[in-house]
Amino acid sequence: MEYTRQEIADIILIQPKVFKDDRGFFLESYRKTSYSAAGISGDFVQDNHSGSTQGVLRGLHYQIQSPQGKLVRVIAGEIFDAAVDIRRSSPTFGRWVGVCLSAEKKNQLWIPAGFAHGFYTISPWAEILYKATDYYAPRGERTILWNDPAIGIQWPLVDGNPPILSPKDSAGSSLADAELFQ
Repeated sequence: MEYTRQEIADIILIQPKVFKDDRGFFLESYRKTSYSAAGISGDFVQDNHSGSTQGVLRGLHYQIQSPQGKLVRVIAGEIFDAAVDIRRSSPTFGRWVGVCLSAEKKNQLWIPAGFAHGFYTISPWAEILYKATDYYAPRGERTILWNDPAIGIQWPLVDGNPPILSPKDSAGSSLADAELFQ
């Protein structure tokens, strides 16, 4: 595995070693000892699988109670994955990191607890798998607006069209009004 810390050092892009031959490929998608050595800690307790059509934007989500670290990978298609530091005491508070994750690249992104997370589907269809360090807790779930100008995420919108949002994501809070981590 190759681990690359992003502009916000807590966010880590992971590129697994892929072994290919005429039959196909093999890779390790997770090895606890290797990930721990790279600074990705915590026990994963839940796996999630999501599918989205092109133009769907999900996020920016987080849980204020039972905060989750997430290890995200794409098994079909391509997404733009974004994480926003929402820890008030952090020197990178309010800053964001965005990377393209794809089935072709087989890369992953580690997003620790204390970040809001969202993704935008670039390809006609994408399927995302992610491991979480805590269980989904709907009462603690919060959403920050995907287009909050105070954050300024540069989403790669297909043909400049507005994203397809759920009602929950359309009604998210601004960063200034959101319940955040200390």
